[in-house]
Amino acid sequence: MSTTTPRWQRKGIVIMVTVLLAALAFGTTTRTWLNVTLPAANVVTPDVAVSGSDAATAVTAFAVVGVAAALAAGIAGRIARWIISVIIVVSGVGVAVASSRIISDPLQGAAGAIGKAIGVSSAEGTQVELTPMPYAALAIGILIALAGIWLALAGRHWTTSRRYAPTAEPGDAAPDTGAAAEGTGAAPGTSPDARNPKDAAAGPPVDEIDSWDRLTRGEDPTDPK
Repeated sequence: MSTTTPRWQRKGIVIMVTVLLAALAFGTTTRTWLNVTLPAANVVTPDVAVSGSDAATAVTAFAVVGVAAALAAGIAGRIARWIISVIIVVSGVGVAVASSRIISDPLQGAAGAIGKAIGVSSAEGTQVELTPMPYAALAIGILIALAGIWLALAGRHWTTSRRYAPTAEPGDAAPDTGAAAEGTGAAPGTSPDARNPKDAAAGPPVDEIDSWDRLTRGEDPTDPK
């Protein structure tokens, strides 16, 4: 009686969802996380948009790790999948923590962009506004961590494909020595040398190189001696 693997345990679904979540976390870092308004007296252009890759570089790194780990889970063995699951959980927690720090202190996340604009990391009158992207990254990070736990539970039921060298089938027959012995008059099962003593005395066949060497020594290459 065949059993059908539940949908939530299927390898393709688990890996695809995990990769998608990690890719979404990476995608948020390409968008604007912070809108900074600098004092107009200090710069010509007071408005600065800070992307997630500049505000929270750790989110980018953890998202890349999550994608790589999820893809590796597809070819990993049982023990390796447990290790990969832990890595995915850590990457999800890292994305969530890095995003929460920006949410709690947006000015700190914008310090680098402010320093490039006015030469100092902060200035009186600077205003920093959060976009929805840090909140989205926080939620996605939590989902990535849950996906790592999901992979650990579902991966217990996955099978690892292996390749083996081809082996002889039970029905394969041994070479028929009887037919070969019919033309020689020898009994089946005897060795080739016993069936044809003349061929045995002739020795191994002579190739072109041996023939040339024997000719240079003045010998007859056709002589079996």
